[in-house]
Amino acid sequence: MEPPSWPSVEELHRVRKIVSVMAGRDVSEVRVVVSPYRICPLGAHIDHQGGTVSAMTINRGILLGFIPSDDSQVLLHSGQFGGEVKFSVDEVQQPTSIRMSSSDDEINGKEESNWGNYARGAIYALQRGGKRLSQGITGFICGSRGLDSSGLSSSAAVGVAYLLAFEHANKLTVPPMENIELDRLIENEYLGLRNGILDQSAILLSNYGCLTSLNCKTKDYMLVRPPEIIRHQEPGRGEAYKILLAFSGLKHALTSKPGYNARVAECCEAASVLLKASGKGDLEPLLCNEGAYEAHKGILEPNLAKRAEHFFSENARVTEGLKAWASGDLEGFGRLMSASALSSIQNYECGSQPLQDLCEILSSAPGVYGARFRSGGPRRAGVPAAPAELAGRLERGSAVLICEAGDCARVI
Repeated sequence: MEPPSWPSVEELHRVRKIVSVMAGRDVSEVRVVVSPYRICPLGAHIDHQGGTVSAMTINRGILLGFIPSDDSQVLLHSGQFGGEVKFSVDEVQQPTSIRMSSSDDEINGKEESNWGNYARGAIYALQRGGKRLSQGITGFICGSRGLDSSGLSSSAAVGVAYLLAFEHANKLTVPPMENIELDRLIENEYLGLRNGILDQSAILLSNYGCLTSLNCKTKDYMLVRPPEIIRHQEPGRGEAYKILLAFSGLKHALTSKPGYNARVAECCEAASVLLKASGKGDLEPLLCNEGAYEAHKGILEPNLAKRAEHFFSENARVTEGLKAWASGDLEGFGRLMSASALSSIQNYECGSQPLQDLCEILSSAPGVYGARFRSGGPRRAGVPAAPAELAGRLERGSAVLICEAGDCARVI
């Protein structure tokens, strides 16, 4: 395989030119954060319970061009959203739940566009992390066309991009593992989303062509390299695999959907019941802390039993999947992906009908090793939108996208 093809020279020049005009500075002074999107082939919905997950980045994502300000002021424009974001890095940032309950301007809709929350959240996290900030930035942020709200961890990619930009502007050297924790502060504390560390870990730790494995309890990770036959082109046969993204037309933000946090709460409740039954009630109620699942799973009420079954079976699929990837068994790896999708539907009860239908179609298509859906939230009652209506929500030519493996987030 060739090195990642994204971002292109043209994309970088466009972003640098916009920032240079905004700041009235030379193009050569502009730096660009490249923060890729990621896929999670195996390890669905278990990171928040301390499970082991797998991930890799793709050659699409967020670009954040920036120039350090001459003072503490931040000025941001977006390629996807209107308006501009202005604030100072020395302002004390408060979580959105506090701001929404105390600010009449926000309640009345006069506050800046919500897309600015991620930049403010990055400052909040850095402040909570004890970092001294004096330099703001003038910046322009944009995402790969058609992939915002796509379920590819665009929110984590944005959070990581702002962290790297503010750190670079303030000459801070922050290791990847610390930035993973800082991005967790953005999402868990500032935005109030009870997710785990899969997304930001994949974005910050990935290496081109490798599968990143992360133990979300211990924070230990490893890069699993496939055999040479997978990593490089086979003579006369082309590349061993590509990453196909197929979009249903459904979009939603996790921060606006209570169902995500409800599923996390159900997993924690199941863990609490199991831990008490095994005499470990003093441990944090996470399913990763339960070592006697088979002995006590019968005491769980049906709803909680499904959540626990998904966690433990998915954790096992990740273990088997890492072995398959390392040996070059793409067919076996794909079968585990499809089994993951089925458990997500039956046991975790997520994914709307259009997503499930799309996943089934892809799994049976020639040349597809395996498929699973991403996003969509918990299943809800009601009649879903018709396929034609969903297709109408997609940009022309954006329903299917063929991608390659990506690299980690970085400043260039």
